[in-house]
Formats: sequence, C-alpha cells, structure tokens
Amino acid sequence: MFDSIYSLSVTPSQFLTMAVASVLSGVLFSWLISLRIRANRRFFIVVSVLPFVVSTVITFVSGNIGAGVAFGGAFALIRFRSAQGTSDEIAAILVTAAAGVAFGMGYVAYGVLILVVLGLLFLLLSSVNIFSHAAMQQDKLLIVTIPESLDYARVFDDTFAHYLKSVESVGVKTTGMGSMFRLSFRIRMKNPAEEKALIDELRIRNGNLEISVLPYVENQIAL
Repeated sequence: MFDSIYSLSVTPSQFLTMAVASVLSGVLFSWLISLRIRANRRFFIVVSVLPFVVSTVITFVSGNIGAGVAFGGAFALIRFRSAQGTSDEIAAILVTAAAGVAFGMGYVAYGVLILVVLGLLFLLLSSVNIFSHAAMQQDKLLIVTIPESLDYARVFDDTFAHYLKSVESVGVKTTGMGSMFRLSFRIRMKNPAEEKALIDELRIRNGNLEISVLPYVENQIAL
C-alpha cells in the first residue's frame, strides 16, 4: 500500500492514479484549512492544485539532470511581486509541496496521508486555545497621528508612563503629503478600563487628530 506505484517507466494509468489522488486530497486539505484560515478564493484554489503541479514536475524531472536544470532556470526567471503571506498560508504551501514530492515519486498513500493528517491536525490545534496566552491578548496596537511640528520622540513619555504597563514603537510614517506623522506603538494597559482616559489625554497632545486602538497582530501592516 505504501510502496511506489511507479515502475521503471511511468505508464498512463500510473500517472492518472497519481493525478486523481493528488487533486482530490489537495481539495480536501484546502477545504480543511479554509475552516480556520482567512484567505481569498484564489489561494485555496492554488493550494488544491499545488500537490498535482509539484508531483507532475517531480515525475518528469526525476532522473533527468538536464530537465531539472532547465526547470530550475525557469523558476529563477520568475520575480514574485505578491504581498507577503501569513504564517498559515506559508505553512499550507509547504505542506502541499511536501505532499507533491511524495506523489511525484509514486508514493500516493504517503501523499494522501500527509495532506489529510496535517489538515486535521491544523484544524484541531486551531480550535484549541493552548497557545492563546492571556498576556498576549492584552497587547494592543496604538496608532497616533501628530502634526509634523510636534517632536514625537518624547512627547508622550509621561502619558505612557501613567497608563501603560509596556510600550514599544513599531513604526513611523508620514501622511497628509508630509504634513503629519503616523506613529504606531505596541502597548499593554495597566488598567484596560482607562483606555478612554488614555485616548483623551493623547488627543490633547496631538491636536485632536486621529487616534486608533486596535488588537495587536504580529506582522500586521498597520501603517
């Protein structure tokens, strides 16, 4: 069952068996992760067909050094300009690529096992709050807009010291044609009930410009 279905030369029936198994298990894996990952429809379509694409390449390149070099050169010409994916999306692509290698070498059972087991494992771990620490949930993203005339280096130090348990600057960006700065901080309140008081005091300092307090998510693009 777990032996390679390929003989010395790949027959049409063997390739068709691999193709059907890789596509069906890829669709199942994509459906499982879609229950937890928030991504667009095209991502899940790509994840569904990626095992078959990788397995096809492995099948026809295996043992052919010239084809392998040519295929690597073709990939070297591609310049990826897509936005950086989340850790969930990157992990999903790595899993489907690993399964595609198994399919491409003829180990259909192993490929199906990789996709189904890891899809179920991802679903299980995502539904259990064993990694959601209370301290991490207390972190917020504070975004403050200030006029360019205001020196932002130390202007909020006393306010932060009064209301915040911890504060970390995570970014500075100009906005409004360079007439304003947008500052981003990772903060943790001493008392979450004083959030409005913190915002009111910051409004006095920044001339009543825009202020946002959002849940903090690692690697988010807040600016």
